[in-house]
Amino acid sequence: MQRNGARAGDDAGRGARADGYAKGRERRRLILDEAVRLFGESGYRAASLRELAARCGLSHAGLLHHVGNKQALLLAVLEHRDALDAAEFALVERSGADRLHALVEVARRNAARPGIVELFTVLSAEATAPGHPARAFFTERYARTVEQVRSAFADCTHPDPASAARRLVAVMDGLQVQWLLDPDGLDMAAEVATHLEAELARVPQAAGTGRDPQPTG
Repeated sequence: MQRNGARAGDDAGRGARADGYAKGRERRRLILDEAVRLFGESGYRAASLRELAARCGLSHAGLLHHVGNKQALLLAVLEHRDALDAAEFALVERSGADRLHALVEVARRNAARPGIVELFTVLSAEATAPGHPARAFFTERYARTVEQVRSAFADCTHPDPASAARRLVAVMDGLQVQWLLDPDGLDMAAEVATHLEAELARVPQAAGTGRDPQPTG
């Protein structure tokens, strides 16, 4: 009887811990959702952790409990932004030219969140310094992104998918810098679409797009 009672107590304890972990993950997700909105509106330099905490209904200490320091939060925000984009535009599920054209929509979405674009651009540049805490994050992110784009170009039978992938990623990142300096004079989505069509023109249209020739707009 005592053994049964102890087992029931253990099960209840495990259930409570699992429930606590789930609530903690949900709270962190809500914090990151709000941080993406806040940084997108105000820029990460102007936004404060105290303002974010207030938006989330938390104390400053409570926020730090969930996200750690500001550096950790900034990287978590970028990772969360990537996950949101991947889900919304089905970047993993799509393949070939369909995946490549989805990147035009990502560029269009980025134009609506200048603070996040600034955060990515500044942190990725700073992370090139040896020993920078964000270096591993960006190294892994670039490797993963280039491979996903390379795979898409390979599906299109591009003659040099690896080089095409690096060019497209470089074009998208370079356009972000130019756009931050001149947001009214540059249409990132249009420029990405133009570059992409030039790359796909190197392969037969049927293999490159899987659809009849048409403008991407």
